[in-house]
Amino acid sequence: MPHPHWSRLRLISPAVAAALLVTATALAANSTKPPSLADYISAICSTAFRSSSPEEAPFLSENASAMTKMLVGMEIKPSGDIDGDFAAMMIPHHQAAIDMAEAELRHGHNEQLRRIAQEIIVTQQQEIAAMRLALGQPLPPSVAAPDQPADLSASASQPITTP
Repeated sequence: MPHPHWSRLRLISPAVAAALLVTATALAANSTKPPSLADYISAICSTAFRSSSPEEAPFLSENASAMTKMLVGMEIKPSGDIDGDFAAMMIPHHQAAIDMAEAELRHGHNEQLRRIAQEIIVTQQQEIAAMRLALGQPLPPSVAAPDQPADLSASASQPITTP
């Protein structure tokens, strides 16, 4: 007996294949350079997301943007330095995880997933910092998490008063 989801997969596969074909054709026709993987992902996502609800569209758009930015960032020219090339590709990958987790915090409602998103932000930032330090690169400036006030130092320096 076939798996119960296979029939659904057979229905989805032609649609996905058609979307890929249309996307590839459109990208090839509208570009003087060969399309990158990021171009394909962006085009596929924009096609698939047209059927999303207005409430979900900003979240999906932010995620498509994060994935596209990641793929563009991961397109490196090999330098001959395996460690440097590894970090050059992994840092955009980790940044995309941060960007996607921030989108969850902005748009998501499930408290358990929101906590996981916060943990992703912290751990991925730590790993980016560790990779930069391992290569002797400067660390990026610190920024507040999306659910924190923009200027924590200003609020921390204000005395707490009670009425």
